[in-house]
Amino acid sequence: MIRSIVTFLSYIFLLFNSNLVASENDNKLKVGLLAPFSGDYKNLGESLLLSTQLALDEINNENIIIVSRDSGSDDKEKLNKAIKEIINNGVKIIIGPVASSSFAELGKYNDTIFISLSNKEPKISNNVINIGISLESQLEAIEQLLIKEKKTKTLILYPKNEYEKFVEKKLKSLKLRNYKVFKYNADPRILTGEIEKLTKYDQRKKNLERRKNILKKKEDNSSKKELKILETLYTLGSLDFDSIIAIDFGSNLKSLLSSLVYTDVNDETVLIATVNQWFDESIFRKNLVKNLYFPSVDIKQFKKYNNNYFETFGIKPDEITILAYDALGLIYYIWKKNNGINNIEDFFIKEEIKGKIGTFEFKKKKVSQKLKIYKTEGNKFKEY
Repeated sequence: MIRSIVTFLSYIFLLFNSNLVASENDNKLKVGLLAPFSGDYKNLGESLLLSTQLALDEINNENIIIVSRDSGSDDKEKLNKAIKEIINNGVKIIIGPVASSSFAELGKYNDTIFISLSNKEPKISNNVINIGISLESQLEAIEQLLIKEKKTKTLILYPKNEYEKFVEKKLKSLKLRNYKVFKYNADPRILTGEIEKLTKYDQRKKNLERRKNILKKKEDNSSKKELKILETLYTLGSLDFDSIIAIDFGSNLKSLLSSLVYTDVNDETVLIATVNQWFDESIFRKNLVKNLYFPSVDIKQFKKYNNNYFETFGIKPDEITILAYDALGLIYYIWKKNNGINNIEDFFIKEEIKGKIGTFEFKKKKVSQKLKIYKTEGNKFKEY
């Protein structure tokens, strides 16, 4: 299987790059692809290339020409070389790069439009459009969820790390009137202790034991019924919040959710929402929150894309590659609509765009995704 994939990738490279730019027909749409075909993220680069091939197959227009080059993995020299080679082939619009750390280099190429897959900054600045699922779009979707669920006391949790200032900046856009922020230590050995203090876990345990001892001394039926109920609990007492927004992902998020379960935060009364989820089924672990809400891309389209990718290439795609798929679709739509692409202002359109990731639009020089809310329920993802 690996040999067949390598052979297929070689074929695609040839298809994309050999003599395709010889034609000077103005009806051709030439699109560059910057992807890390070498270095630490080589597998991601190959997955992006295959994703673009899927998009080409669906569009089914021979006038689209893709010029792909290796941008390396955090390699400025290789990135600039790749951009120059793509531009020299007559390309004015490029999909990539993936990482926002490369943006400083893109300003050198003012006449070239970059459709980046980064989710760090949704603003359209100069010659760069980021179509990644931004934190702003996710927080906006969660805000609407909390309003619908009539939650009025929100606790926002995020780790102390290199991204905390970025998160703090994004939280300023929140319209929630009553929320508190708590920054926790990502070390799981410290984290649980911090969550214990935050949730007043020890006090709530003492409240339970105290109440049970009082009821044990009583003989009336109502006291016996209450005691029977309390025997099924771990703590007793209200929390200072009715909802949580956890801004974390991966193993760190799982550690946080485990700590919330350990400290007896009831996810049936406290709404717990998180971000940066791509329907990761490992979230269904026994010691994690059972009722977890999160904004994400359209699950039906996501599954359809994954299945199509697997059936075509025999391997699973990297999650982010669905963005490259949509990026080519977006470029093609603008190209057809305007009979060409002259500058970045061609993307400032009023109507919403429907892609694999869902619906997104361009307003006030900003990319905004309309994300759906999903909930984990019974080891399944259910649309809210």
